[in-house]
Amino acid sequence: MKMRLLTGWQARFHLVCLLMLFSALAAGAWPGSAHAQAQVTPLQSEAVAVEPLQDPAAAAPAAAEAVAAPAYDHGDVAWMLTSTLLVLLMVVPGLALFYGGLVRSKNVLSVLSQILVVFSLVLLLWVAYGYSAVFSAGNPFFGSFTEFAFLKGFTPESVGNTPIKGLPDYLFVAFQSTFAGITTALIVGAFAERIKFRAVLLFSALWFTLSYIPMAHIVWGGGYLGELGAIDFAGGTVVHINAGVAGLVAAWFVGKRLGYGQTALKPHNVPFTYIGAMLLWVGWFGFNAGSAAAADTVASLAFLNTVLATAAAVLGWTLVEAISKGKPSALGAASGAVAGLVGITPACGTVGPLGAIVIGLVAGVVCVWGVTGLKRLLKVDDTADVFGVHGVGGIVGAILTGVFSAQSLGGTKADLDIGHQVWVQVVSVGLTVLWSAVVTAAILLLVKVVVGLRVTEEAERTGLDVTSHGESAYEA
Repeated sequence: MKMRLLTGWQARFHLVCLLMLFSALAAGAWPGSAHAQAQVTPLQSEAVAVEPLQDPAAAAPAAAEAVAAPAYDHGDVAWMLTSTLLVLLMVVPGLALFYGGLVRSKNVLSVLSQILVVFSLVLLLWVAYGYSAVFSAGNPFFGSFTEFAFLKGFTPESVGNTPIKGLPDYLFVAFQSTFAGITTALIVGAFAERIKFRAVLLFSALWFTLSYIPMAHIVWGGGYLGELGAIDFAGGTVVHINAGVAGLVAAWFVGKRLGYGQTALKPHNVPFTYIGAMLLWVGWFGFNAGSAAAADTVASLAFLNTVLATAAAVLGWTLVEAISKGKPSALGAASGAVAGLVGITPACGTVGPLGAIVIGLVAGVVCVWGVTGLKRLLKVDDTADVFGVHGVGGIVGAILTGVFSAQSLGGTKADLDIGHQVWVQVVSVGLTVLWSAVVTAAILLLVKVVVGLRVTEEAERTGLDVTSHGESAYEA
């Protein structure tokens, strides 16, 4: 009995094991079958896998489009966006504070307003026709005023349609607009404290059209001086000499301020001017290093040169004042910084660090004479010394660029004939001076006939803040 029960239990156990074995074999057989199915199925649909190979022409346009699609480096774009903002910082508030501190308290708001409104006006004119006239094909002095008018043909996605192929088109336009704006605004300092506001606006619009645009095209837009081989990395001729000469001529035409040479017309707020100068120094890195149009070794060189030349100019100006006056001034040091920035502008991308130091030092020293001895010699009331700093400093920098750009003197230009290059630089300076002087004089004569240039004697004595703008910077 017990044996039968044991035998029955063993039989049942063996039966269960046998069933489990069969189940395992069956389970293993199903994946094997599925795997075999997978091997067979692709063979049946083999034509699908090779269909693209049967029509290679269909894939060619897509591949060509992918290759031809314009591309840009995000690092370069980020740097150029930053540089554009830095140049904006140069104007408002940098230049505005620098000039605002140099005038008397009754005229500070008029200067701030003129700079802001002139800058804004030129930005719009740049988009309307300025960019087109500078960077389109034309003759050696002007491009087309209509080809890219109001940025015709540009889109938010368009890349590579400007002279800098690696940037979005709108970014290059924006960066260059700030150059046009600050150049025109620089002139304001020369005739500050006695000119009509509407005269400033009319003059600025005409001068931008007839002096800035052709000079920018001549140097950067494929015009005469560019083909001649003139070196102007960031605007020594286009910006500083151009604006400096215009300021000198404008100061002559508008005439001296009441009391000039008889009473002391002192700056009302030197800290304003000092802060403005330091903001200019910071913003100038966008001006100079940004002109490399990429975050690369050229931008790094321009950045370093902007540091060194400015520091050398500060020391040069301070040393001259200490020797000639016995006391170096804060105003002089701030002016020296601007002189160094101006001097290195045309050279910053092509000279070495030692060349930058020499250019900055020479610009600082010579510009002291420009705002003192030369100013008295010319018998002109240039309120903010636009010509003495920007004109003279720009001339010094432009000519010395032809010397220190040579690789033998630490520059980047191999096999540069220094004598020939200096001659080319002198020609570029001479053409800029002549063009700016003649055009500025003609514009001022026209403005004088249309709206007049100078405010009344009573308005000048009261101050332009109240008489031109109806407000006062400092309430009693």
